[in-house]
Amino acid sequence: MFRIALAAAIVATPALAAAQSGTAPQRIRSVTVDQGQKCPESTAEEVVVCRRAEEPYRIPPALRDSGPIAAQNQSWVNRAAAIDDVSRRAAGLPNTCSPIGTGGATGCSLQALQAYARDRKAGVDGAAQVP
Repeated sequence: MFRIALAAAIVATPALAAAQSGTAPQRIRSVTVDQGQKCPESTAEEVVVCRRAEEPYRIPPALRDSGPIAAQNQSWVNRAAAIDDVSRRAAGLPNTCSPIGTGGATGCSLQALQAYARDRKAGVDGAAQVP
């Protein structure tokens, strides 16, 4: 007897819920709003579920900007470029701005001109002035 009453109650529950609210909503919309935005209003045909976005980025904070990439995780091109750059500076080759050898005469001037061009392109104050 108890099982029959329990089964009747389970079957009647959705019917009672539909009778209480009138009709079921036609659509459920999930909305993510940024800080300061207002959640859209729900209507009789539509239920709106809002969620606030604390972080607008998809990459988790623990994985963002973790610093320089370790050498073993770099491509061979980057490794070779770093080795070449270090070797040029250590050997005092031309255009290296090194205190060793003759490279300082041309390299330091070249680096100063490149920095000036970068500053001028970026619009840094004082870059257009001649020292």
